[in-house]
Formats: sequence, structure tokens, C-alpha cells
Amino acid sequence: MLLYPHILRRIIVVYRYIWQQEVWPNFTFNHERLFGLLAETSRAQGVLLGKIESLGFELRNEACLQTITEDVVKSSEIEGENLPRDQVRSSIARRLGIDTGGLISVGRDVEGIVEMMLDATGNFSQPLDEERLFAWHAALFPTGRSGMHKIIVGNWRNGDTGPMQVVSGPIGHEKVHFEAPPADSVPDEMAALIRWFESTGDLDPLLVSAITHLWFVTIHPFEDGNGRIARALADMALSRSEKTGQRFYSMSSQIRKEHQHYYELLEQTQKGELDITEWIVWFLQCLQRAIFTSEELLDSVLQKAAFWERYSSSTFNARQVKVLNLLLGDFEGKLTTSKWGKIAKCSQDTAHRDITDLIDKGALQKNPGGGRNTSYSLVLTCK
Repeated sequence: MLLYPHILRRIIVVYRYIWQQEVWPNFTFNHERLFGLLAETSRAQGVLLGKIESLGFELRNEACLQTITEDVVKSSEIEGENLPRDQVRSSIARRLGIDTGGLISVGRDVEGIVEMMLDATGNFSQPLDEERLFAWHAALFPTGRSGMHKIIVGNWRNGDTGPMQVVSGPIGHEKVHFEAPPADSVPDEMAALIRWFESTGDLDPLLVSAITHLWFVTIHPFEDGNGRIARALADMALSRSEKTGQRFYSMSSQIRKEHQHYYELLEQTQKGELDITEWIVWFLQCLQRAIFTSEELLDSVLQKAAFWERYSSSTFNARQVKVLNLLLGDFEGKLTTSKWGKIAKCSQDTAHRDITDLIDKGALQKNPGGGRNTSYSLVLTCK
């Protein structure tokens, strides 16, 4: 028998999500636990930027181009959208004024996300406001649709489609990770986030990036595109910390590699208390791994530069330059005469002559095997 049921009702308060906490959004975290990790991550940033500074102007541009291309492609992959890498690279190169030996036609969906990412990072010092976020969202969905579904574009969600649930997995087998605040609270929630983002004071910029990402994803203010915009905001905070709009590591690429843990931790954090230490620890460790992975990118850029330096006195036709650049960058699979013909838009006879010329010049070599399976690869070092 309950003698004081009215007291019990006041004591038992069940919070399902962090935004339902009475003191939301007053996040807390363990400063002592994060101190060393913040120092390590800042040091890794500094070392990387120091290496970048030693590169020439063209090599820095190439490294930035490759990084932002990777960031855009992987950020979309996290949401289940596969963008054509060559279109992404072409769009970025055109906007940055980088000559890549011929630009290709680019779809509106690609142009939109590239425009958003370059605005977030290239114009990092400009203030964030509601209209800027609306412009990003409109750029992501130029047709006013997400797939086959018409959505509200360039404005907050209105709740007409029911509660906003954050899910992952294929259609029919989705997993609900958490539910966002009701639509009628979104304007006030976002106003609070934007005010905080523009007035963080002495708070470490790396913490700003981690908290902004989580806070935005929690609110989930748009009908779609929230993940991509959250990652753009995190990159914007990182650009502010480095005071440069050029990007040389891809946080989105690393999150893509760890996407299962990413969703698990988001779900765990949303259903926990307002102490978000675990989220920040993971975010900083993920950022460190992204920075360390960028060493491979630098190696690739330097390798490409060394290759073209070696053949600076040689003459290549436009088809050869195009395919060689692909082989030095994002080429997948084995190079064959038929694949050369498709890439360079030429006959197999022309492709064979191009390849033979490059073999004679020492730029390509025939791989073991022959006949119908004959393939070729780059010669990256002098023999």
C-alpha cells in the first residue's frame, strides 16, 4: 500500500532523452579526463599543418582538393547516398580555381553539397545564423525533394509527418536510435545553439566542434540533411580553430569508417545524462585518427608531384594526362585497354597506342598475365 503516492509521483521522473532533462542543454564534461586528449589532438593538428606549410602552393591546393573531395563523398555515404567522385572533384576544383586538366558536367545535387561545405570551411569566420543554415539546406535539396519525397526546404521541420526519429539501416529494417524534440520547439532550440556557437568565449575550439555536432544532431531541425549539416558545422568549428579554410584531413571519412560505433554512441548519449564526456572522448579520438590518416593523403600528393616532376620533359597527350592523373589518385581496379577507352572516350586501338607509348617512356608497365586479362600499372619509381 502506497501511503504517499503524490510524493512518489514527484520523485519518479523518467527521462527518455537528454533534451527532456530539466537543465537541457547545459552539457557537462570531465575537464581532467579531457585535458590530455585535447592537448594530444591539438598537437596532432599542429604537426600536420606544419608539414602542409612545407609544401608548395600547388601541392597544398592538391592536398586540399583531395581532402574536401573525400569529405563530401564520405559525408554523403554516411547517409546512404553515393555521389560520383569525379563530379565532386570537378565541382570543388572549379570553385577553388584549381586546374585539373578539364572539368566535367556536374549534377545539381553535387553542386549543392559542395557549395555548402566550401561555405562552411572557406567562410568559417562569417557568423552563423538561421538564414545561412536555411541556404545550406536549400543547396542540399535543389529539387525540393529527398529521393521521391517532397520535403520542406530552407526552413525548419513542421511536424506534419509526425515525430522526427533518427534511424539507420535499409528501408524496412530501420533501427530507431533516438527521437528529436518536437517541431514547435525547434526555432527556440536552434536560436539557443546559434547564440552559443557564436559566443563560446575561451572554450577550446575542439570542444566547440564536438558539442556543436552532438547538439545539432539532437535537435535534428530539418526534415532531411541533418547529418551532413552537423558535420559541416563541426568542420566549420575546426576551421576556426586552425584559422584556415583549407582542409587537410577528413572527419567525415573517419566517421564513415566508424559509422556503426558512431550511431551506437549517439544513441547511448541521447538516452543518458547531460554529462557528455564519453561522446567528446570518442569525437577527439576519431579526429586524431582522421589526422593520422591524412598522412597517407600527403604521401599520395607527394608521390604524384614526384611522378610529374620525373616526366616534366616528356610530352603526353590529353588522354594520357587524364588517365595518369586518375591512376595517381582515385582509380579503382585494374587498368585495361577497354577501361582506358571508356575513360578517355577513344577506340581500343587508340587506347593500345597510348598505353604502348607510356610503356616505352617508362611510365606504365604490363602486369603479370596476358591475353584477355592483360592489365597495366603505374611505374612510381625510377628503374
